[in-house]
Amino acid sequence: MILTELNILNYRNIREASMTFAPKLNCLIGLNGQGKTNVLDAIYMLSFTKSAYTTQDSLNITHDQEMAMVQGVYKMSREQNLLNEPLTLNDEMMTVSCGLRRGVKKQFRRDRKDYKRLIDHIGLIPLVMVSPADHQLIEEGSDERRRFMDSVISQLDKQYLEHITRYSALLKQRNALLKQYQDAPEVAWDLFEVLEEQMIPSAQYIFSAREQFISRFVPIFQELYDELSGGAEQVSLIYQSQLHTRDLRAAYLSTRQRDLILGWTSQGVHKDELQMMLGDYPLKRVASQGQQKTYLLSMKLAQALYISQRLTTNDQKPILLLDDIFDKLDSERVARIVRMVKRPEFGQIFITDTDRQHLTDILRPDPEARIFCVADGQIQLLTT
Repeated sequence: MILTELNILNYRNIREASMTFAPKLNCLIGLNGQGKTNVLDAIYMLSFTKSAYTTQDSLNITHDQEMAMVQGVYKMSREQNLLNEPLTLNDEMMTVSCGLRRGVKKQFRRDRKDYKRLIDHIGLIPLVMVSPADHQLIEEGSDERRRFMDSVISQLDKQYLEHITRYSALLKQRNALLKQYQDAPEVAWDLFEVLEEQMIPSAQYIFSAREQFISRFVPIFQELYDELSGGAEQVSLIYQSQLHTRDLRAAYLSTRQRDLILGWTSQGVHKDELQMMLGDYPLKRVASQGQQKTYLLSMKLAQALYISQRLTTNDQKPILLLDDIFDKLDSERVARIVRMVKRPEFGQIFITDTDRQHLTDILRPDPEARIFCVADGQIQLLTT
């Protein structure tokens, strides 16, 4: 999947821009706060139907404007796309657009046809984003690490995304019932049983998919970390779930009274954890800033390789967005990253940085690569 053209109107601080991209390497340089990350976020929006940084669509519209638009033109595989739809010669190019208007539901289109459900678009344009916000995987709670697993699996498995959506909706209903009956003299336990019986199949599917994903993902992650760190450290990811040792139906039944007191559901895959380890210790406890950044970068690059390996055709690779990845890394690790992302197993790449020297080193062997200068929301193509 190659993004050949991007058009932006009133998206954050970018009032108007049209860019044509190289099939492999594209770089955006400029000082912080000028709009480089907003370009990447617009590309992210076209893959995931939402911003990487906010769930409130109106915040993506330029502050003094009423609407915004992002449009991307993609070159797709001639064999088939991720929805297993056969492509003809005329279908090789695909246009995806997102329209935002204040107070109105956003409009998302593929080749001028509106989606009935935004969930149906997820996975069509596989994408991996690496950014400073990834540090939340270490600093924040387990929901961030579950979201990481869900983001990878959902781009490859439509059923998984359906089960995640269904389970989340049922969990919300069960939690609402728990709060409703907290002070009630009698509890309609049969309502809980009905919800739980619907939650169990989805929970089991999610658990099985996460377990299978981690078993396949960890070797790729470890190999990349070994390469980026020079083999000096050992890392691992440990998937922890209540379903490893408990029957969920029995667990729901035995904890209903306690859940009623708590006001929330204490059992299920929404409590899963992904333990991030450096050697024999939790990463958060022992790792330096450089080690943490190398760990996160290895996870995200492994995500890109994992998706590439699991796609239905050999020539499909996810778009890779690398936002400000060189900060706080020593020159040796930067060199390893540069060599790694240039390899053919990675697809189209977009990199932002404040230092043009990094980008010159990356682009030197690739005459088709493009550099864009971003200043105050204005974007200009530079010669390499």
